[in-house]
Amino acid sequence: MNIDAFPQLEIVPVKGPLKGRVVLPGSKSLTNRAFLVAALAKGDSRLSGVLSSDDTVYMAAALRDMGVGIDNEDETTLTVRSTGKLKAPAKPLFLGNAGTATRFLTAAVALADGEVVVDGDEHMRKRPIGPLVEALTRLGVEVSAPTGCPPVTVHAKGGFSGDVVEIDANLSSQYVSALLILAACGEKPVEVRLRGDQAIGGRGYIDLTTRCMEAFGAKVSMPQAGVWRVEPTGYVAADYLVEPDASSCTYLWAAEVLTGGEITFQMDTTALTQPDAKSRDVIMTWPNMPAVIDGSQMQDAVPTLAVLAAFNKTPVRFVGIANLRVKECDRVSALSQGLNAIRDGLAHEEGDDLIVHADPALIGAMTKAVIDTHNDHRIAMCFALAGLMMSGVVIDNPKCVSKTFPGYWDVLESLGVELKHPA
Repeated sequence: MNIDAFPQLEIVPVKGPLKGRVVLPGSKSLTNRAFLVAALAKGDSRLSGVLSSDDTVYMAAALRDMGVGIDNEDETTLTVRSTGKLKAPAKPLFLGNAGTATRFLTAAVALADGEVVVDGDEHMRKRPIGPLVEALTRLGVEVSAPTGCPPVTVHAKGGFSGDVVEIDANLSSQYVSALLILAACGEKPVEVRLRGDQAIGGRGYIDLTTRCMEAFGAKVSMPQAGVWRVEPTGYVAADYLVEPDASSCTYLWAAEVLTGGEITFQMDTTALTQPDAKSRDVIMTWPNMPAVIDGSQMQDAVPTLAVLAAFNKTPVRFVGIANLRVKECDRVSALSQGLNAIRDGLAHEEGDDLIVHADPALIGAMTKAVIDTHNDHRIAMCFALAGLMMSGVVIDNPKCVSKTFPGYWDVLESLGVELKHPA
């Protein structure tokens, strides 16, 4: 389907179980980690299973602007050719609303020589980066972000001088990952420490980072909780397989349970190592989901779970989701708004918690809900699930799924879902 021709898309309720085989896109999180680490490794690295989406295209373009060669073999396989050094680009690095690429490159460009500006679109310019800027400053990097959000200007001098850095990671685990990737390129061991006694929400994503680093020769240890020690190994070129995207898989797992369907994938998805893979066990409890769900360790799966909860037998409270307020949009608010568009009073916010007042009677019901996606791919994809179960669900700006899952609507159609332009 040519989504560009559809400013809005209506989901037609399904008449039976969704069945079929789906080839999942590669993980955005792992693709962008592998891109950057391979770019910091001297030699040729072959990456397979990579995702081609808005976020990864921005990362690849930025690396090319800094002298890294990236040659595509096919849609999911490419070679990264690098001297192990980054060159200061001739123009600002524009990264759209790609949070991973923006945070990671803000740290990595310290290894270049000259001024580097890291910038994004109007949405990215509202996403906080101050804690990372503060941490880089303590490592001796000359960096500034006057608004506390991008654009960030780095006066790079080919490296950094510090060996211990403390980071406030309450807003994003990506700050920690950015520092860890940079740290392996130092001249001496570096310790990255969480500030205070923080229980970091995205810990699973930090584990993804360290495993990716280690695949390219880095040595990372945890001498104690909240402290990572990175040896000054640099990186070596390697072949790396990007596993399928667990966050994308959540929509299909949910579609299975909602419709009583059976969807197969190119691998056993229970073997996925990404944090959102943990959500599968929760999804499979529907329609008897837990009364309280802690989303701190599976943040990108929360939108899927929240829409699933709308059709649950009993209400569900989502906790540990404050970080969702500083994603591509304020997802806590966007979810509440979308659910209430389906039925007034279906959800409400309580502090940073989201309470979904489940109503199984919605299955087979009618609504006139136009879902404001806030240009957020996850809001668009999760509310499509509601359209499987009830008529009248319209997704505004459906093409925003291109950020991480460009083929999402095609996949739904391949499983038998009818999509139409609303009357």
